[in-house]
Amino acid sequence: MSRTPNNCNGRNMEIPTALYLDVGEYWCLQQDKERFNIHYHSNDISSRNVKKDFQFYCNSTTNNFDNYSIDTAPKLNNTGVEMMEVHDYVPALEYFHRSLNSLQENFGYSDSSPITAAAMTSKAISKIKEQRASSIEYDEGVSNCLTPVKMDGVVTELIDTLDKAASIVMFNMGILCLRLNINREANEYFSRALFLARTTGNSSPVSIVSILRNIGCIQYRNRKLEEAIDAFDEALEYRNVITDELEVASILNSIGVVCFHLPKPDTSRVMEYYTEAIKIRRRKLGPNHKDVATVLNNIGRVHYLKEEYPSALKKYLEALRIRHKELGMDHLDVAATAYNTGQTHHQRGDFERALKYYQEFTRIALPKLGRYHRDMATILKCTAQIYHEQRDFQKALSFYKDSLEAGRSALGIHPEVASILNKMGNIYYERGDFDMALDKYKEGLDVERIVLHNLHPNITVTLTNIGQIAKQRGDYQVALKFYKEALDIQEKAFGETHPDIAITLSNIALIHYQDKSYAKSLNIYQDALRIRRDTFGDSNLDVASSLNSIGLVLFKLGLHDMSMQSFAESLKTRRSILGNEHRDIAIILYNIATIHMERGEEEDALKCYEETLRIERAALGSDHTDLTLTLQYIAQVYQLKGEFGKAENAFTEVLRVQRINMSDTDPSIVQTLRNLADIHMENGSISKMMEFISEATRIMIRTGSDDTDIKLSGLCFYDLVVNPKSAPAA
Repeated sequence: MSRTPNNCNGRNMEIPTALYLDVGEYWCLQQDKERFNIHYHSNDISSRNVKKDFQFYCNSTTNNFDNYSIDTAPKLNNTGVEMMEVHDYVPALEYFHRSLNSLQENFGYSDSSPITAAAMTSKAISKIKEQRASSIEYDEGVSNCLTPVKMDGVVTELIDTLDKAASIVMFNMGILCLRLNINREANEYFSRALFLARTTGNSSPVSIVSILRNIGCIQYRNRKLEEAIDAFDEALEYRNVITDELEVASILNSIGVVCFHLPKPDTSRVMEYYTEAIKIRRRKLGPNHKDVATVLNNIGRVHYLKEEYPSALKKYLEALRIRHKELGMDHLDVAATAYNTGQTHHQRGDFERALKYYQEFTRIALPKLGRYHRDMATILKCTAQIYHEQRDFQKALSFYKDSLEAGRSALGIHPEVASILNKMGNIYYERGDFDMALDKYKEGLDVERIVLHNLHPNITVTLTNIGQIAKQRGDYQVALKFYKEALDIQEKAFGETHPDIAITLSNIALIHYQDKSYAKSLNIYQDALRIRRDTFGDSNLDVASSLNSIGLVLFKLGLHDMSMQSFAESLKTRRSILGNEHRDIAIILYNIATIHMERGEEEDALKCYEETLRIERAALGSDHTDLTLTLQYIAQVYQLKGEFGKAENAFTEVLRVQRINMSDTDPSIVQTLRNLADIHMENGSISKMMEFISEATRIMIRTGSDDTDIKLSGLCFYDLVVNPKSAPAA
């Protein structure tokens, strides 16, 4: 949709020159004879006579066709051009072939063309036209030169060699194939025309720049980016002899577009090309021309790639304004810029504006592309992602299903289909519907195994997602199987020290931790920590996460001093990076408080719990359900210290938050009511105790629960051993 530069320093151009040989010899470009099957043969006339006779031949047939045979190269070429201009492509190709044959008959010129007129039946052309109509592209400014060349006027005066005559016909045949979207044959004809035009240099009747631009466009459409850059770079080397500045701007923009699509684009170089191109276009065309909008749209994409979203939005909105005015409200290029604008708002978290522009794209594109087009699958997926991020799972699933249907119809078995399936799996996972999540992840994995390399990172992500579900279900051996398969792929693809391997090791360590295999868990967490320290150094959040996980395992092993040391190191790193008010700081403080509680250091524990609560309230608000766990332990500490009033206040705050976030019959509320009853019993307030016991009993009777005491027991940790990067993701 928005599909989603080399330095032009100039080079020594090796332009082949024709070899003019004696009578009885071949007059040829011997070094490329095998490739092009083109040669000139003169057994009975000299090269000088060939050029002289051909000049007379051109002039005669141009000025008075009645005095010469109808099968003459210039007239046949010109008739082919006329046929092509009225879309009679089969006869046009036939005339071009006859023009080349005329050169052969009169001057010994031989041709082996990649396509014959007989092959281009009406049915074949019909299919080609249908294909062309269905392969709609959005304007990036990479445009072909589609103006054919007639052998008349000034052009005829330039034709003084067979090279020049043949290059014209080959160029025209290439244009014919371009118009029919037959790119392979078009590239072959243009390559032949280029080879011949180079022999004549600047006196060629066919523009070498036009040929190179067409070759560059074809290679770009075929995703042969390096070859496309070579063609456009060579075209740009002629900029000093190009009379039309707009052609220079077009080449500059084209190089920028191709370089933008390289696997690792040099965005600074790309921006240089675009900046020079738009400067020329604004000067020659004015600020509100549609071609200016095209470059603005391209510049916006560079800013987007660099995550410079305000700058990207500015360019997109300017391009959209021009395109609305110049192209109308229903043009596909308007839709493309609308999509880009929506995507940028999406990245900035402005979901309302993003949806507005996504809807504009859909309004324009749906009637033109149809429901089952790949771009419709993309826009439906983007819309679903917005609802997903807003946690409107029902709407998100509806759009994902429509996107999946469109994607399967348009693309078949394709990585984009696997991505949609994985995102659907994410929603089901977040809803707690593990069966449906597993089905979608497995469907996605089946597609990925078919269409992706067996060491592709997307496969490891899907394997990790499936392992995550098995872990949630307590199927630890199944989870280990999938995590280890993911690890095996990563080690083969990246070696044993890649940071992604540390993530998978952390997942495996977590399985052993939850399975109470603490010694195994510790060893694997230490391997993950070593990789992260070697990769990132000590001051890194992933390193801090590993230290927190190791602290948890050490606590389970009863090594409290070592556990405290690990937590303290993690806390120091997080504070240096995140400051003192971040939620992750509260998590480490909570874990440190729990060690103090285990040691009986109640004052130190209380200090850490209260600092945890302060940060949580600032980060999450006073009504967030995560506050209840910290408040419960603060209440317990006060209860142990005999400060029953403070304990009652803390448990009362727990009850308030629970009633905001839970149903009135939730077992957690019953437990808090019992805790309050215990406080009043210890404080000697029997009537208050009975009040809370009675309320708890009424809830249990309504819900059919038994009278089992579900008081808090033991100590609880914030367990961050699951790195956020290992959560389900497409």
